[in-house]
Amino acid sequence: MTSEARLSLTLSRYIAKRYFGGFLIILASLGTIIFLLEVLELLRKGATRPDVTFHLVLQMAFLKVPHTLQKLIPFAALLGGMFVFWRLSRSSEMVVARASGISVWQFLAPAVVVAVSVGVFFITAVNPLGSTMRLRFEQLERDYFRGHASQLAISRSGMWLRQANDRTKSVIHAVRRTSEDMTLRDVTVYLFDDKNKFSRRLDAGDAHLADGTWELKNVLVTSPGKPSTRQDTYSLPTNWTEDKIKDSFSPPETLSFWQLPGFIDLLDKAGFAATRHRVYWYSLLAIPVMLGAMVLISASFSLRMARRGGVATLIGSGVLFSFFILFLSNVVHAYGLANIIPALLAAWTPAWVTLLIGLSVLLFMEEG
Repeated sequence: MTSEARLSLTLSRYIAKRYFGGFLIILASLGTIIFLLEVLELLRKGATRPDVTFHLVLQMAFLKVPHTLQKLIPFAALLGGMFVFWRLSRSSEMVVARASGISVWQFLAPAVVVAVSVGVFFITAVNPLGSTMRLRFEQLERDYFRGHASQLAISRSGMWLRQANDRTKSVIHAVRRTSEDMTLRDVTVYLFDDKNKFSRRLDAGDAHLADGTWELKNVLVTSPGKPSTRQDTYSLPTNWTEDKIKDSFSPPETLSFWQLPGFIDLLDKAGFAATRHRVYWYSLLAIPVMLGAMVLISASFSLRMARRGGVATLIGSGVLFSFFILFLSNVVHAYGLANIIPALLAAWTPAWVTLLIGLSVLLFMEEG
């Protein structure tokens, strides 16, 4: 029994090492291709901008690498597994293992453990690094390609919003927003002239975003050196719209796995929908399950095709299934963002569908 345990441990380490090596090769290959494409795209966008140098382009492309790898790992898990299991089948190593009484589940267990471990490592360690680098990428993109900085921020004290025109600048603070429409509660507005000199402060019970103006009600106007006055209404010109405000929130990709729950809570308390961030966070949680499911799918493809010697069919099947998963993910995520289905269901559906397909095919091959 001790000899069998040692043999099982040795075989498990061998399979795990082979799978991890194949996974890294595919991930590095896909990552390099995407990196080069990103460099070309940034060069194209910066061709007419003299301040965009080649060094800046390389820096920006490098800043997107961790986020890119995070998106590629499910496909690397699939293609890497197909490559490794096909080679093990062609070299008869899998045949020998199966002949010694090892089931397909035992044979795949080390690879599944490696895949799940890689998923946990990515969401807990690589994702925080990638979110920081993605935030820096967003800042550089705003500075060199968009030409403007973010003018809205959400904090525990509420929402802060900046706006400006040719004559005045203003900073708006609101504790929260109503869920029915774009109406801010407990509003404070700081007004500045064109020389950035403070001119007055407005305290209002609420401010409603109308067409081109903020309509403040029950306003206390305070100016330097003058007594405060009370006005029933006050119209403040603005170029903000509800869509622009929603689009100005920090993209979920710039927040780490550990920061997302707190930011989602801030959005909920401020009265804004956190659906996009919630779907993204649930998607991160589903990554380990998705990678484990991809191992099962890769085994079901490679074992069946290896018996028939169809290398081209094997590769084509993997690519087609990758497109299927990508399509499914995009569709259910779109439904989740539109609140047609719950965010949790939208994020976890691709992983569970992949897992069920892999289990079904392997059960049929093993027991059928």
